[in-house]
Amino acid sequence: MRDLPSLRQLRYLVAVAEHRNFTRAAAACFATQSTLSAGLKELERTLGVRLVERDRHSVAMTAAGEETAQRARALLAAAEDMAETAAGAAAPMSGLLRLGVIPTVAPFVLPALLPALRRRFPALRLALREDMTAALLERLAGGGLDFALIALPYEIDALLVRPLFEDELVLIAPTGDAALPARRIAVSQGLAARLLLLEEGHCLRDHTLHACGPARVAHEAGIEATSLLTLVHMVVSGLGLALVPGIAVAAGLLAGTGLEARPLAQPAPRRTIALVARRSTARRAEFELLAAAVAASRRAPRRAR
Repeated sequence: MRDLPSLRQLRYLVAVAEHRNFTRAAAACFATQSTLSAGLKELERTLGVRLVERDRHSVAMTAAGEETAQRARALLAAAEDMAETAAGAAAPMSGLLRLGVIPTVAPFVLPALLPALRRRFPALRLALREDMTAALLERLAGGGLDFALIALPYEIDALLVRPLFEDELVLIAPTGDAALPARRIAVSQGLAARLLLLEEGHCLRDHTLHACGPARVAHEAGIEATSLLTLVHMVVSGLGLALVPGIAVAAGLLAGTGLEARPLAQPAPRRTIALVARRSTARRAEFELLAAAVAASRRAPRRAR
């Protein structure tokens, strides 16, 4: 029977592939550099192939190393799911749960969600990571996250998806701007030419471009925002207009800015906020409980008003 790699060896390989540095990879694995190096050499002997090229100044992955690291991420994620099945069978929503959230959702959903989770599930320890969608889904696939809150439409092949609520995009402009003559505004070519965008990687950028349809945004290169707050400040400074999430405006994003928000003509552009997980996840019960908690936290502010 052929010898198989250990999960520890695979974890070492994934760490080296991510950090391209033995010292940082060893620290990420809570191992000494010599232990990590010995584990990788044993892995190479077991597989019979060179995985890592290393000299005094650099670390590089071979083609076989890159492919093996990718497969190792999936194996490690499956192993984590197996362990979590056993650990959480008796007590769902307890212990550590790692949740990723995109930047255009986190500030407007988490303030209501987190206190509700603490009250209902006091044994739950929530580790949060805010990042762009692509980075969150990569971590999710590799087992670094359990679930992620993202905005659709987005390419989400082979994921477990639970749509939670609809979030309509609205136009923001200085109060009295000529772009705000009507109650609901159509996205014309002239309006689209004034729209500012978030930088590449933000799904809101893609949603804005999709909303414009034939009236494409004609923005100048380099005039892009790194965050939603920066986008608002760019509109305040007169650089243009923007489409922003309705949940952000409802949360007070425009307070004190002198900007006004108006809905767009129907069918208004919107995004769907969804909770996603690996299809192999062992935390299906927690997935559903968290989805219900997010939906409930969205209803609570409306009841209060």
